[in-house]
This record gives sequence, C-alpha cells and structure tokens, in this order.
Amino acid sequence: MINFIARYFSSLWEFITAPLRWIWRGIGKIFPPRDCTIMDTRDGTVSTYQQSTFWRFTKFCAITTMTIWAAWSTYVYIYHRPLLQKRTQQLEQIRNQHNRQTADLKAYLKKYNDLAKNLNITDDKILTPGKMSDAEKENLLNSRSKIIGELDFLQTRIVEMMSDENYTPEFDKLSEMTLDFELVRSENDTLKQKHQQILETAIEISNADNQIINTVSKMTTENIEELRTQLKKINSSITKLGLSEAQLIAQANSYSNQVIGGIYVPVKISANADPKYKKVAQDVEKWHGLQRLIKILPIGAPVEQKVITSPFGTRQDPFTKSTKQHRGIDFAGKIGTELYAVAPGRVISAGDRTGYGTTVEIDHGLGFTTLYAHLSKLMVSRGDWVRPGTVVGLGGSSGRSTGPHLHYEIRYKGTPFNPTNFVKD
Repeated sequence: MINFIARYFSSLWEFITAPLRWIWRGIGKIFPPRDCTIMDTRDGTVSTYQQSTFWRFTKFCAITTMTIWAAWSTYVYIYHRPLLQKRTQQLEQIRNQHNRQTADLKAYLKKYNDLAKNLNITDDKILTPGKMSDAEKENLLNSRSKIIGELDFLQTRIVEMMSDENYTPEFDKLSEMTLDFELVRSENDTLKQKHQQILETAIEISNADNQIINTVSKMTTENIEELRTQLKKINSSITKLGLSEAQLIAQANSYSNQVIGGIYVPVKISANADPKYKKVAQDVEKWHGLQRLIKILPIGAPVEQKVITSPFGTRQDPFTKSTKQHRGIDFAGKIGTELYAVAPGRVISAGDRTGYGTTVEIDHGLGFTTLYAHLSKLMVSRGDWVRPGTVVGLGGSSGRSTGPHLHYEIRYKGTPFNPTNFVKD
C-alpha cells in the first residue's frame, strides 16, 4: 500500500484528497467556466465576465434545493389539508357518539337510583305494621316485583354498555384521534407559516416582475421610436414598393445569413397569460426586427463625397440626346475613387455588363440589391460576403459613360427604384 501511494502520489494528503479532486474534475466537465457578454444598448458598451465552475455549480445546487423544497412544501400542504379535514370529521363523529353514550349512561343511572328509592319505599310500607287490606298488599307486592324487574333490566343494560367491546375502546379511539388531530394541526400551522412565507416571496417576485416588465416596455418603446425615426426618411419609398413596416419586420426576423446571423425565434406566450407579457413579447419582436431591418436595408451613400450629377428618372440621353429613363443616380468622382458597400450582403455579380461597363451587384436580402457601374477596378469577386464600409471597387468610366462617375442603383426584386431617400442624410 505504501509503495502504491509513493508511486502514484506525491504525498499522503494527495492520496486522501484524490477522490475529491476526481469528483471536482467531473463537476468541472459538467459546469465548465463560461464567458458572458453584456451589451449596453444605449452606448454600445460591451462588458465581459466569466462565470467560474464553482459559481455555476453553487447556483445549480441552490436552484435545485429551492425547487425541491418548494415542491415538497406544496406537496405536504396539499396532502395534509384533506387529511386534517378527514380527521376532524372522524373526531367530531366520535365525540357525538361518546356524548350520546354518556347521556344514555346518565339516564340509566338516574332511572336506576329512582327505582332503587321506590323499592325501598315499597319495602317500608310492606314491613310497616298496620291495617292493610289484602288488595293493597297485593298491589304493593306487584309494584315491588315490577320495580325489581326494571332494576334487573337497567343493571343488565349498564353492564352490557360498560362491558361491550365496541363501547369501551371508544375512549381509547377518542384519545388517539385527539392526539392525531393535535399533531396534524401542528403540522398544518407550520405549513401555513411556510405557505405565508411563500406568498410573501411570491408577492416580492410579482412586484419585481412588474418593475422588470415596465422597464422593458419603456425601453422597447423608446428604442422602437428611435429606430422608426431612422427609417422615416425611406417610408415613402417603402410604401411605393407596396411594402409595410409590419411586412419588413416579419421578413427581417425570418431572414438569416452569415453576416446578419440566424433567424429570430419569438417568445411564445400562452393564450391565458397576462396581456402585458404578450405586449412585451410583441414589442421585443418589433424592436429586434427594426434593428435587423436597419442593418439589412441598403441605407447610406456608397461614396464619401455625395455629389449627385444626375438624379433618378427621365433625362436626356448624353449620347443620343433623346429622352430616356435613368434607372439610378450618378455620383461625381475621379478614377480610383473608393466605392463602399452600404449594407451587409453577398456579391452576386462582378464583371463586365453591356452598357454598364465593369459592375458589382450585391444582394442584401429581403429582395433588395445594389448595383455599382462604370468601375475602373473590381475589389471583390462573385460569392464574396461584404460588410458596410467594404470597398467593392474603384470609380471609373468604363462602359457607356461620358466621364468618370459612379452609376448607382437600388433594386427591389430586380426592378430599380428611386434610391434618393436611401442615400440622403
């Protein structure tokens, strides 16, 4: 044994504490340290802290203990309440039966004493010397015989009552029921105290819940209004496309890519739940959808110097001098001017296109794409994922162009629309 310890352990203490270390390593596998990140939505500050194995294991033990204790207390309270009522009813029945038997016994004893007194009076009359007719003597003897018969009957009834096995144990049962009643009542009082504590805790939790709900409601309302303000400038453009805020929010929450992230899973609220929870869930879903919508939609200008030389709409073609529809807007710029992605998305086209020259087209999701034309150089390739601010190409004058500039289009489901509201401040 000593050789075993010396071979595998550096000391006796290490050998003794080895099982505890094994157990703790097992706990560490179940509850590994976890990094938690909290973001302040107002100023964007991100805080990170680590939850240690000891903290997570202690929290798990505390929650488990409180859950078991609450379940056990509720079970005992629910179980003993009907038992107490049943015992109370049984005790009341036994007490009533005992009272009736005691009343019967008192009545029998009173009758027995009266008959014994009458018997003594009759005997005195019979034994008293004096003139008495034969008929009177006969009546007294008959009366005496009747009294003796009634006394014998009462004696028999009293003896049967006192010796009846179904009667005598009634006193023992009454004592046992009384004891059980007191024990159950004591347990019930304890449970009532615990129940009161649970009620008080529940009230505190309810108050805290109301404060949290009110705070979250206020925060979501404020943020929703702030986000709506940011989208206000493109409302008219969205309406002309036949879209509504509700439609876009629903689409944004169900849209996912490797830049935006996964789809939003809304909180499920029971139909019987308090309406305030439903409203908070709806507001949070709306808030989340608006945040994603602002990230997804191509809002912003693709160049630093936003000098528009040709707006969207009907204009004179610079080559043919005829009236034609201009499908985008032109930004002034020099050859080599950096052109930026205005929203996250994936490059679906990068190369030459008839009339447009060297172009880049980006799919941002929800049916929206942006197109950059007349580039002098491509900085991305088809299939690349871009983020806001990614340089997708350099300004130029390729294709059907009269000079260096950027022709910029925003399309919805492949059809260009006026992007002015999307690019203006």
